[in-house]
Amino acid sequence: MTRTDNNNNRRNFFRRLSGRGDVRRPPWSSAAFLDRCSGCDACIDVCPEGILTRGGGGYPELSFAQEGCSLCGDCVTVCEPQAIQPLGSVSKAFPWHAEVQPHCLALASIHCQSCQDACESNAIRFPLRPGGWPPQPDIDLERCTGCGACYAACPNQAISLLTKDTAHV
Repeated sequence: MTRTDNNNNRRNFFRRLSGRGDVRRPPWSSAAFLDRCSGCDACIDVCPEGILTRGGGGYPELSFAQEGCSLCGDCVTVCEPQAIQPLGSVSKAFPWHAEVQPHCLALASIHCQSCQDACESNAIRFPLRPGGWPPQPDIDLERCTGCGACYAACPNQAISLLTKDTAHV
């Protein structure tokens, strides 16, 4: 384990303790992101949504607090050290997907479909239920890109972004 890995593992541990969760990196970040990133801020400067910020250790981090990622690819284009590399389709841009939490307004019979309205990939639907009102959210994990648009739009902060290979993070 390198010194950088050790520092980032420690940083992630304290972030989880504070309730902030793991650091989220730019879309299409390679496995060697921390080894390759020079901290030049080119990806931060070019991001049209302004969701990339300089984080701990001087590396770019994602913040979905106000906006989701449009997956425009501008960060890939300007990344000279190739820490961000196109790894195929937009479905492979992020290693996480959206999940609706129990405190969702729709699950409490309050009509809300903010997450569906924000989801450009149409991964979140509110299918009609026989005798059920309001409709309940349903996320198609195959269509979910993990872009965070639903996360930013949720008025009750009831969307979590979970890694695709684990049930809960």
